[in-house]
Amino acid sequence: MPTVMVVEDEYKLRELVRSYLEREGIVVFSTASGAEAISFARHSSVDLVVLDLGLPDVPGEEVARELRSFSDVPIVMLTAKSEERDRIAGLEVGADDYVTKPFSPRELVLRVQAILRRGRSAPDESSVASYGEGLLCIDEERHRIDVRGELVELTPTEWGILVALAGAPGRVYSRYELINRVRGYEFEGYERTVDSHVKNLRRKVELDPAAPQVIQTVLGGGYRLGLRRDR
Repeated sequence: MPTVMVVEDEYKLRELVRSYLEREGIVVFSTASGAEAISFARHSSVDLVVLDLGLPDVPGEEVARELRSFSDVPIVMLTAKSEERDRIAGLEVGADDYVTKPFSPRELVLRVQAILRRGRSAPDESSVASYGEGLLCIDEERHRIDVRGELVELTPTEWGILVALAGAPGRVYSRYELINRVRGYEFEGYERTVDSHVKNLRRKVELDPAAPQVIQTVLGGGYRLGLRRDR
């Protein structure tokens, strides 16, 4: 069974989220402390973290940064901040999704399940796809990305974006198309936050993120894979 850690200082909300997740067969660990969450994640295996930004001891953004320093566990952020710049700031520190309070617990569960499914889903093909004369290799069977011969660890959202672009090299995907391919559902106002995920992805796959070769921006269009698939 999948395991989720819920980090939320409001007791009633923490228990409500726990209750909804457990109804779906998910094992839940919960805490009100950011420091405790970091320690737990270092020594225990979890499949996803639901993280409140307004924690009393360590700000949620700092918790996310610390988690990202040693783990690629998916993170869903909970916050009362609703402006786009706040969503983008959360995504830039490594979050995979963002839920604004007040929210529907059922909606949160659906998002958690969608991310967990992406992590568990088996691809149809087992062959390794190579691009740019071996610069980029995608092994969907083993969920592995190699760039210039080096293994690169990606979050589930980063993986989804890269695999979507690699499915049709050179084709321009709009932000709307990408978020729906990766998320599997529509989310009003979320398209621009694709930029934050691409920014994080470029840090991992580009020699020079300011002059990207792998993931290219098409003004007024969206993004495309700038490499050809090797024969």
